[in-house]
Amino acid sequence: MVEFEPRLFEELDPEERPSLAAALVPVAGMIVFLSVGIITFGLDPQFPLFWGIAFTGLFAHYHLGLSWADLYDGISDSLLLGMKVILIMFTVYALISSWIQAGTIPSLMYYGLELFTPAVFLPVAAILAAIISFAVGSSWTTAGTLGVALIGIGSGLGIPAPMTAGAILSGAYTGDKQSPLSDTTNLAAAVTNTDLYEHINAMRVGTLVAFFISVVLFAFLGMSSSGNIPAGRVESIQMAIEGTYVVSPIVFLPLILTFGLAMYGIPALPTLGTGVIAGAVTSMVVQGTGFAAAWGAAQSGTAPETGMELVNGLLQSGGMTGGAWIVTIAIAALALGGMLERAGVLAVLAHHLGRLCHNVASLTGVTALSAVSMNVLAAEQYVSIVVPGMTLRNLYEEQGLKTKNLSRAIEASGTTTSALIPWSSGGLFMAGTLGVPTLEYAPYYFFGLLSPLVLIAMGMTGWQIMYKDDEQSGTAAPPADNSVTAPTGED
Repeated sequence: MVEFEPRLFEELDPEERPSLAAALVPVAGMIVFLSVGIITFGLDPQFPLFWGIAFTGLFAHYHLGLSWADLYDGISDSLLLGMKVILIMFTVYALISSWIQAGTIPSLMYYGLELFTPAVFLPVAAILAAIISFAVGSSWTTAGTLGVALIGIGSGLGIPAPMTAGAILSGAYTGDKQSPLSDTTNLAAAVTNTDLYEHINAMRVGTLVAFFISVVLFAFLGMSSSGNIPAGRVESIQMAIEGTYVVSPIVFLPLILTFGLAMYGIPALPTLGTGVIAGAVTSMVVQGTGFAAAWGAAQSGTAPETGMELVNGLLQSGGMTGGAWIVTIAIAALALGGMLERAGVLAVLAHHLGRLCHNVASLTGVTALSAVSMNVLAAEQYVSIVVPGMTLRNLYEEQGLKTKNLSRAIEASGTTTSALIPWSSGGLFMAGTLGVPTLEYAPYYFFGLLSPLVLIAMGMTGWQIMYKDDEQSGTAAPPADNSVTAPTGED
């Protein structure tokens, strides 16, 4: 993982440090540009973000005094941090098309329609996604493989795609948070100087509470949305799939190989790249696809003619080149976030959020708000972990809290909410991969909504709050002085 060292408030030159009012100007500009461009004129996010980049650059150069070279460095540092995300995006889109052409995803849909019923589909989908994500250590890999198949199965069973996407994400992020293989889990532990397994154990109770509530809600949704499936619909879908692809357990080899490499600890990019190769080989050997056609599908996507419009739509994909629309948004958002970081805007905002802390409850709430804010402003979940983790660390120290409280807080509110922000890397990836717009699945992404709320409830009640002077987690009484010394410094 690329090292990312954000500039803290205390490290900024007092003469160059923006005031709070100045720091809010580019943030307000970004909000106005996105609102006017997307809501008023119906534009895609790329150019509203470009307007925000131009406005932020001009403001930082002429008002805050940053050189163009400094701003370019901020952009390049942010893009370097997000390069892994960008490469994974391209690879996953190639993998999805490769697996469709190989018959892997169509076969998963075929057998899944036989195994699932509408009433149990949503809670079972969430649980399956949690298990796979825990095993492979990646919510993105889970969504890009199992998730795509579950979207197809859900559509065949008459379940609205946003509900299915919400169940997939709820399970995927639950497993990701509890997996020692997860990069964000390791990052949250590292940036707060917390032992990895202490961090995972600290997250377990809150994670399970949020996930249990999510599964219960999905069970109710499943019962309410499991009306009568039109007679013969499942059979028609299966016949359309079987008439176009060879349906056989052998086409699951790319899936088994990919998950096996991930469970073995191989990093995401080589694992997913191997999955693309395995999909292309399987499509040639099993489906009889030509060499050029197999790789052409991975590059440019699939458009099968199965004789059934529903199936055609579910199995249509854009391939690697089809991911360019989403990747351009990610690049623009990362560039804007890099400029905000280099201009000191993120450090100033985090500092002033820290000054709102007066007790454990407010400290927990501010940590959650800070992490979510970094997702909104920097558009990258790594930043939502690193910036609050480094900025607020001293406040937890002064309160006598163990570092695992901070590591739990930034992951419970940073990692999980990334998929709720339409222009964030998480929101872009999940919307593009699952084919469901972020704002459509967001109301059903129960875990992402509940995880920060459970965290805040812990801070307000003192439940599971762990102090340095007590070895028993969650049972220590707070120190006599329950106040937190806010960071000082000139605005």
